[in-house]
Amino acid sequence: MSKTLGIVLAVIGALVLAAFIFGTGFFLGRTNLIPSGFSTDSFSGPAFNNPRTPQTSCYNMMDGFDRWGSFDNDNNANVTPLTIDQAKQAVEGYLENANNADLELGEIMIFSNHAYARIVEKSTGIGAMELLVDPTDLLVFPEYGPNMMWNLKYGMMSIDGMMCGYRSVGNRWMMGNRGMMGGYYNNSVDVSSDMTITPERALEIAQQYLDQEYPGYKTADDAEPFYGYYTMDIVKDGEPTGMLSVNGFSGQVFLHTWNGDFVEMWE
Repeated sequence: MSKTLGIVLAVIGALVLAAFIFGTGFFLGRTNLIPSGFSTDSFSGPAFNNPRTPQTSCYNMMDGFDRWGSFDNDNNANVTPLTIDQAKQAVEGYLENANNADLELGEIMIFSNHAYARIVEKSTGIGAMELLVDPTDLLVFPEYGPNMMWNLKYGMMSIDGMMCGYRSVGNRWMMGNRGMMGGYYNNSVDVSSDMTITPERALEIAQQYLDQEYPGYKTADDAEPFYGYYTMDIVKDGEPTGMLSVNGFSGQVFLHTWNGDFVEMWE
């Protein structure tokens, strides 16, 4: 099989997988399109804090606010949140298996449902991927949403990637059977980090969305760039409460609804 044919087949396979995920999510989530129990005091309520069915939420400047289905994940309610050190150790073990010396840990955020990690490229400072760490078994796996669907270099639509996650077993890092497009990242594809929407404009779009949907919440000062989108913190009274992403080309807003309550962060 020629290299070109192999790339074409890989892209087709990724597209089929993407269609399956969103189709399944639509049918699973169609009866629960609006989260119940949402409180304006914090990003809480069953649909926001239960990671078993995190709502995939999107906002389009032209069409307004939409929610798409849900992704399946273990229910991490009533578990003890990870510490910064536990999350760092898990993510660093994951990166050791990623077979890419250009990737490093840029940020850890601890939430009640799991830990979040932002991975950056050493050579560019651009965000490479976003990871989650399950507090019940220290499994590290790619975050849902933009990290998979909008990430042009390391996400579902990239050439490399495989279906797996990693977790710590004793002092060894073993391949898990959960997670979406994860595992090894050795992406040599030359993908530009340039986007038509600037970081400043992304922050404006995100704030417009928050003002419309969740008055009183603000964006953080910085929009972290990834290949194809930006991710930024949501704050209230000076404290982080959640996260959202803005597509760097369409301006679509994607609310991360699976994190739970913020605990602490490291960067």
